[in-house]
Amino acid sequence: MAALGRLGVDALEVRRVAELERCDGLIIPGGESTVMQRLAEAYDLFEPIRDAIRAGLPVFGTCAGLIMLADRIQEGIVGQRTFGGLDVTVRRNAFGNQLDSFEADLAFRGIDGPVHAAFIRGPVIQEVGSGVEILSQLHDGRIVGVRQGQLLGISFHPEVTGEDRIHRLFLDMVTSR
Repeated sequence: MAALGRLGVDALEVRRVAELERCDGLIIPGGESTVMQRLAEAYDLFEPIRDAIRAGLPVFGTCAGLIMLADRIQEGIVGQRTFGGLDVTVRRNAFGNQLDSFEADLAFRGIDGPVHAAFIRGPVIQEVGSGVEILSQLHDGRIVGVRQGQLLGISFHPEVTGEDRIHRLFLDMVTSR
């Protein structure tokens, strides 16, 4: 919300279907993907979000949000579901525990200059489908940013480092529909 505010966007938190219906785009933030699933189910948002993604709503997933957009998960818990739509396989907690968190400067397609990224227990993208564009990789080749149509997913937390350019890229996706 703070990143969007800095970019001059009037944003709202989505906790009910009526709020989702008011959105031109949706950002699924970092956090815990299994908790997100349970809350979306408890508030009857799971299917409406899944349907909105299928209908072409622009969605940006960061860290756990990327997991929620992925079609396939490695090392998920029993019964874990995602909204899907992004033809990727992600591996949960690929960067280790909280103590293994790190920051790195990355090249990011569509953004001039390096993006300073914070990785906190994030997923890594293990496989991408043929329609998925790789936007960013770590120096060792691990994929950490992708786009497929109206879906954008990254493994890191740009808001932690004050990096707003990826949010700007997403806003451009929303306004160009």
